Amino acid sequence: MKLSNAFFNSGEWLKGDGPHNQIVISSRVRLARNLKSRSFPGWAKKAERLQILEEIKPRVESLPEMQDAFSEYLQDLTALEKQVLVERHLISREHAAKSIGSAVVMNRKQTLSIMINEEDHLRMQAIRSGLQLKNVFKMIDKVDSALEAKLDFAFHPRLGYLTACPSNVGTGMRASAMVHLPALVLSEQINQIVQAVNKIGLAVRGLYGEGTEAMGNLFQVSNQITLGEREDEMISRLNKVIEQVIEHEQNARKMLLNKRPATLLDQIGRGYGILTHAYSMTSKEALNLLSFMKLGIDLELFPADCQMAVDELFMETQPAHLQKGTQQKLAAEERDSLRAEIIRDKLKSFPKPDITKVEGTGSVTEDQKNDE
Repeated sequence: MKLSNAFFNSGEWLKGDGPHNQIVISSRVRLARNLKSRSFPGWAKKAERLQILEEIKPRVESLPEMQDAFSEYLQDLTALEKQVLVERHLISREHAAKSIGSAVVMNRKQTLSIMINEEDHLRMQAIRSGLQLKNVFKMIDKVDSALEAKLDFAFHPRLGYLTACPSNVGTGMRASAMVHLPALVLSEQINQIVQAVNKIGLAVRGLYGEGTEAMGNLFQVSNQITLGEREDEMISRLNKVIEQVIEHEQNARKMLLNKRPATLLDQIGRGYGILTHAYSMTSKEALNLLSFMKLGIDLELFPADCQMAVDELFMETQPAHLQKGTQQKLAAEERDSLRAEIIRDKLKSFPKPDITKVEGTGSVTEDQKNDE
């Protein structure tokens, strides 16, 4: 199947119906593997990369999980199509920069994606909605075992799997959860949480991983150590930390509801007002405002059936997703206008936030009357 057909389907993990989905957007596990006695992609000449590609790709396509999969050579995808895949977290930014000698194979549900000749010969990832790290690991571990039966992976008896980057040597595994933490940001507790997580050997990064900004109050929490610890131990430890982060975010939401309702209502109200009336909006501004709309839905200030529309806008307002509908490259100003139009149209039937759901709003209203 052609990958372009996948762009009409948002994918299973984007539906946001997994466990703890109010805070955990997705769980992902990625494995790095290389063929024995072959040059890593960064050192391999073009002919060898092509040879490796043709050795790996048919075996990936023959996996039961990849029946009727989307499979493309990178040189056959436009820059815009590659960027859509990056925005959906199905390929890396580094892989999007590749061309001849690289490929991507992805199942129809978009829960399983395999990059061929990225930094390593194989970058395999599974992704699901909500907190499902253990289930996601089972998915990718099954694929890894099936491919290892067909391909001779580079493995050292003491070091484990050999990878292009030394930081991946050992298990070659990166497990992560994308979490939505608006209350921790609003209550100015986020730095404390990030520092605590970093101290126990985990990493907290932005929306698209290392070196990116945490737009929309979205953060990726992942393992850093890949050597000297079993995969199931890493998954279990990360899962416990994410559960603690969830608890901190829930407590921060309760604190804001009880002690700072005006601050909370102001952010949600501004989000609603600007999103439903703006005629130009940057990607960063849209994500940040949608974050507080999502928080408002979680706190029942908006009807529950508004959730899907807001979740879809998180993805639809990204630059490449905006442009894929027009099939042409848009200037920044054109993107900002189109983004605002799409948001206004999708939110036009949204009711105003029901502030009676927030404790303490009576005093807020009285203060407002006194100001007048």
